[in-house]
Amino acid sequence: SNMQYSLRMLHLNRGGKIFTLTGFPEMEGLQHWLAALLLLLYAISILGNILILFIIKEEQSLHQPMYYFLSLLSVSDLGVSFSTLPTVLAALCFHAPETAFDACLTQMFFIHFFSWTESGILLAMSFDRYVAICSPLRYSSVLTDIRVAHMGISIIVRSFCMVFPLPFLLKRLPFCKANVLIHSYCLHPDLIRLPCGDATINSIYGLFIVISAFGVDSVLILLSYVLILHSVLAIASQEERLKTLNTCVSHICAVLIFYVPMVSVSMVHRFGKHAPEYVHKFMSLVYLFVPPMLNPIIYSIKTKEIRKRLHKMFFKP
Repeated sequence: SNMQYSLRMLHLNRGGKIFTLTGFPEMEGLQHWLAALLLLLYAISILGNILILFIIKEEQSLHQPMYYFLSLLSVSDLGVSFSTLPTVLAALCFHAPETAFDACLTQMFFIHFFSWTESGILLAMSFDRYVAICSPLRYSSVLTDIRVAHMGISIIVRSFCMVFPLPFLLKRLPFCKANVLIHSYCLHPDLIRLPCGDATINSIYGLFIVISAFGVDSVLILLSYVLILHSVLAIASQEERLKTLNTCVSHICAVLIFYVPMVSVSMVHRFGKHAPEYVHKFMSLVYLFVPPMLNPIIYSIKTKEIRKRLHKMFFKP
């Protein structure tokens, strides 16, 4: 195995820069358990999101804007899962933690592209809830299929345009130190610590896109909920109020499980310089693994049609 390892290193060295991804060296004895846990999380999120997509496609009653957005959310969750999968498997299960520079940049692009897309989709979903609650009579004329498609495409284009410069901005920098990454996948904040050159532009651009996407999205989501609450509080009966708010519960959960870990990750990166390394790793694992796993579970629990369909699939009479 040492021989294979040296050959692989030689091969990678010839191909240019190499990055070493660290798994959890602090958990030496527990490595197998961690690998098993992550594989379980992958299985749940991949199966869960594929099921959601299948049910929305098959179930005629779910062919409406809210569920079109939900299926986009499932696609971006699958995207995040499949983007991290190769290196996490390689580092934890096959003890092959090296990755070539271009492979690392490609992975970084896709992880960030899908997270940015997810943020945009959550915003679109909050607009959907806002229209449904604040002007229900105009819902079908405002959210036509064409408009939903336009929203979906513009979310994807926005993510692509924001994340596209990142690999090129990194490619122009000299890497001459030992390129050891904190995580078992390539993330931008992690990669910009490594070059020997001046990474100020990368840092500024990174901060700019974080603020202009996540910052703007989260403020607009908050605003739509302020307007929703304002509208709900005008409803006379308590029962109706709760019924209306109940249609937002799954979206609120999706927003929280996406933004809370993400904000914590960037806080830890910016201000938690002295926090032990495994704190960084743990936070980023939560951010990349929890939303794709919980979203399908939350929506299955909260959506009657999805629940019924699942019941029909698994407990056929």
